[in-house]
Amino acid sequence: MKIFEGHSFHIPVLGVGYSLDTPINVAPYGISSVISLVDDTLMEKMREFYCDKFDIPFKAITQKVDDFRAKRITSYLNMVEDIVTKKFDALKQTVTHAGGELEKYLELLPDTSSLKQKMNIGEKGKKAVEEFSRWVHEKLPLGSIDVNIMTKLDQAQQKDGEDLPIEYNDAHAALRGFANSKLSSSLVLSAGMSPRLYSYIENFEDFFPDAEGHIKKKIILKVSDFRSALVQGKMLAAKGLWISEYRIESGVNCGGHAFPTQGVLLGPILEEFRQNRDQLYQTCVEAYSQALEKKSLPQPAATPGMKVTAQGGVGTNEEHQLLLDYYNMDSVGWGSPFLLVPEAVSIDTETMDLLAKGREEDYYFSGLSPLGVPFNSIKGASMSVRRLALAAEGKAGTPCTKGFLKFNTEFTEKPICTASRQYQTQKLQELKEKNLSAEEYRKAYDKIIERECLCIGLGISALLSKDLKVAATEKVTICPGPNLAYFDKVSTLKEMVDHIYGRINILSKMPRPNMFVKELSMYLDIFKERVDAFLGNTEDVKEKRNLEKFRKNILDGIDYYQTLFGEKKKEVVAELEALIKRYPALNADL
Repeated sequence: MKIFEGHSFHIPVLGVGYSLDTPINVAPYGISSVISLVDDTLMEKMREFYCDKFDIPFKAITQKVDDFRAKRITSYLNMVEDIVTKKFDALKQTVTHAGGELEKYLELLPDTSSLKQKMNIGEKGKKAVEEFSRWVHEKLPLGSIDVNIMTKLDQAQQKDGEDLPIEYNDAHAALRGFANSKLSSSLVLSAGMSPRLYSYIENFEDFFPDAEGHIKKKIILKVSDFRSALVQGKMLAAKGLWISEYRIESGVNCGGHAFPTQGVLLGPILEEFRQNRDQLYQTCVEAYSQALEKKSLPQPAATPGMKVTAQGGVGTNEEHQLLLDYYNMDSVGWGSPFLLVPEAVSIDTETMDLLAKGREEDYYFSGLSPLGVPFNSIKGASMSVRRLALAAEGKAGTPCTKGFLKFNTEFTEKPICTASRQYQTQKLQELKEKNLSAEEYRKAYDKIIERECLCIGLGISALLSKDLKVAATEKVTICPGPNLAYFDKVSTLKEMVDHIYGRINILSKMPRPNMFVKELSMYLDIFKERVDAFLGNTEDVKEKRNLEKFRKNILDGIDYYQTLFGEKKKEVVAELEALIKRYPALNADL
């Protein structure tokens, strides 16, 4: 069993607003989490709320201010840093107080934590207590206040009808906002490769090492496979930018946007990292050293560290330990379960109740996202209810007030959002003119109106949780992974952490498949849907070839799991065998 100094899990980004203030809640206890940098308007509202709560002077940054998006993000992150530091300092002052915040910090740690071994100061002499107190004040780890940028959300901006330079694009401005903050933490890059954004990182010295090798602002790359890690890691290393962590996420068994692989399952992906981790490191460190030399930057005295972590559908301590011990992961991401921990995230009571009551059939792989990317969600969220009601009234779509997801130019010269009323009105008119059968029309109609306003929906719950004023038309979109179906009650932070470390079990009593089996079932659903569509058009040679590859990858993955679990976990092998029998499409003639 791997021994950690502190925690062996982290909380990934949860939508736009759900984890916006999570570091304030958990970083003082040594737990790392991630803030989304999508919505600067939401951050400005939350900054005002917290400035009032902690008696911090507040001056609004309006859209009239030059570079307002980056400045809002910088100001918000600096405020979070200040609050966390203040809370952490107060926690350390309770070093000799029974029942104080430091005791809570230590109680949350895994029982095997090396930090926890320093805990029992009650039986030590005065000198030992003084030494321990000094160690706490100087070395007690603080949770990292990390940030996330979806690289694809890099929309160009205008001022007075003129295009602004590329550095004012959404992702570029968000990057600048983080770079200019005083945080010493990590930038999580997700949603694919963006060479121009990667090049922009080179403008900020905090991403480069000092003479001792310390990097103030590190880079975490979210990846779906080993090849992607190798290609992007080497690309960034060649710029003198080191990837401090590769964060592997299941392509489908995750919250929010999903990026399915071509049937390559998480287990085999993790296995490839396990076997080739040294190759990834050596390839990147050589390019990194050469790049630093070319830039006339100091070669670090110590070689840079590289972590590999995983997330997506983890729900038990047994699964948690498998990732740590067998696959040698450096941390495990626990995301969606924390949506039932109001002590850690910002979520309104109505939505949290919906999640707690949700069952397997309520969680689904949707087409809600205007990006055209599959999106994990739950039926019955208030934004979806409003969306369907508007469409029934002949008012499909919603006014586009934030515009972070404007990418479509079907009907306009300038991009618009496919969830907007402007787009859906024109698209439905086009649909009427096609003279389709009733069944074909309904299918196309449902697909058009399924697009939902994520800009509002994924942020509004944070405001509702703080009793801040919102418009009656502003409703909630929620983006949990399907793993949340097996958690059925609101929990405290301690209860959730105790569950992660196997000290208690808070899962519902309903049967829960192994995380790898659950992901496999989702890929089998995707495969079946694609096979059914193909059998209606067997002349698509390219799709036939893709489906054969998809099937081979799935079958290879099943073989891998049967070997991995074998005699040791017969119940998982039985789950696999029962699942395969439910999908005759695996043996269909194409």
